[in-house]
Amino acid sequence: MKNDLFSIGSFTVHGYGLMIALGLLSGYLIAEKRAEKKGFDSEQLLNLFFACMIGCIIGAKLLYVIVEWKTFLENPMILLDLENGFVIYGGLIGGVMGGYYYCRIMNLSFLDYFELFVPSLAFAQGIGRIGCFLAGCCYGKETDAWYGIAFQNSLIAPNHVKLIPTQLISSAFDLILAAFLLYIASKKPKQGILLAIYMLCYSLARFFIEFLRNDERGFWGVFSTSQLISIIIFVLALFFLRKIEKNKMKG
Repeated sequence: MKNDLFSIGSFTVHGYGLMIALGLLSGYLIAEKRAEKKGFDSEQLLNLFFACMIGCIIGAKLLYVIVEWKTFLENPMILLDLENGFVIYGGLIGGVMGGYYYCRIMNLSFLDYFELFVPSLAFAQGIGRIGCFLAGCCYGKETDAWYGIAFQNSLIAPNHVKLIPTQLISSAFDLILAAFLLYIASKKPKQGILLAIYMLCYSLARFFIEFLRNDERGFWGVFSTSQLISIIIFVLALFFLRKIEKNKMKG
């Protein structure tokens, strides 16, 4: 629960940034391994990865500006901060859009290539949430339960009070989801199934975990911004699955 892990001279290694980097690297390596087995173009895969990352950063920053516009107006330079000022759902949407447009420009099958990254996406999120825990962001509500964890020197979360470890709960779920998606992938499912399962599972879990969080974030009425997006993604996933099933019946 300490974001500043160690220093090398004047350079400090932050837990949040390190976990994000490890998550992205390991996620890409998982996708690359799957791509080799399927005979996909490794160069295109790497280019797609960078296209998704660019879209992810833009999307995460853009949604942050929308949700936390008052904070943004007070400190516009947060757009250049690579450790703060992100909203993960914006990153997910931006990453998908970046990958989609790259595949369209290169005349590639978006679903074929993007589904290589779906288990990796869940895995990277699981590792990244550990970074959230180290930094103290995305913290939970106060609790007296045995599983509560008290931060001692966080710059973000309240210190010396037991909180629900929402970051670790999210991390555990994401890693389990990644394993489940890899298992489904091994069964060679119909195109689109992996993406639909990810959308359903992640949006449902995120919706309920949001009730446990107590950090500052945007709200629309009784629901947080992430909960509203979760509802939309869940409904879209149901329509997506229905379309896949109809195509299967026609085939």
